[in-house]
Amino acid sequence: MPTPPMTAAALFGTASTLALSGWVILTLTIAFRWRALRDWGPGLIIPLILSTLYTAIIAIHWWGAEGGFRSLADVGKLFQSDWLLLAGWVHYLAYDLFIGTWIARDAERRRLPRWVLIPILPLAFLFGPAGLLLWIMLRTAFQPSFKDQPR
Repeated sequence: MPTPPMTAAALFGTASTLALSGWVILTLTIAFRWRALRDWGPGLIIPLILSTLYTAIIAIHWWGAEGGFRSLADVGKLFQSDWLLLAGWVHYLAYDLFIGTWIARDAERRRLPRWVLIPILPLAFLFGPAGLLLWIMLRTAFQPSFKDQPR
């Protein structure tokens, strides 16, 4: 019996599960100070897998799609395609996890207590740019009390 073709909905679930596992791993690496796992797992490997998936979806489904980037209406037309909507979702998953890991590394380098990440990382997970904004505001406001660790 032939295998049915992969659907955008099935890949949505796979990509979302992979990203969620990256966030769980990131949380554990912060709690247990597993720097190498943090940097290689959620900091590199999982975002690269998601980026590869994104690139493959774009390479296959971009050509012939309606819409573009000239107006909000054109972007809306792009996202009428389930495959390009999935590409947009995977884009968010990859970048949000990458940024979350960067925030965790930056907090450690600045010797920020780990508990301060509690409000920031969930915000980065759910609303990426808002988490990044909160982190930049926090590290800017308290910069004099942070001490950069020598590399």
